Amino acid sequence: MAKRSSLSFAEAAISDLEEVLAWFTEQGIPEAGRKLVEQVIEQTERLTLYPDSGRVVPEYAMADLREIIYPPFRIVYRREKRRILIVRIWRSERLLKLP
Repeated sequence: MAKRSSLSFAEAAISDLEEVLAWFTEQGIPEAGRKLVEQVIEQTERLTLYPDSGRVVPEYAMADLREIIYPPFRIVYRREKRRILIVRIWRSERLLKLP
């Protein structure tokens, strides 16, 4: 059986999810926001077993910087030896800019 990598979220990714929740709350449908955030997090959990399942981020072409497309989001992560770090969770039409 494959070894499982640990999964963590950068502060920027947590902030991205909080912004999603805030937007849905402003629209008067907070439950929809919570459900969407749960679905996004579920998408990241598979990376603990399949860290290379996402594609290389085209803007950077770095083997360790990958992404999952979960419309309408790009879930960008850094693949490390035994850890997956979720870097950003952005709307898919935005170009990625790393800090």
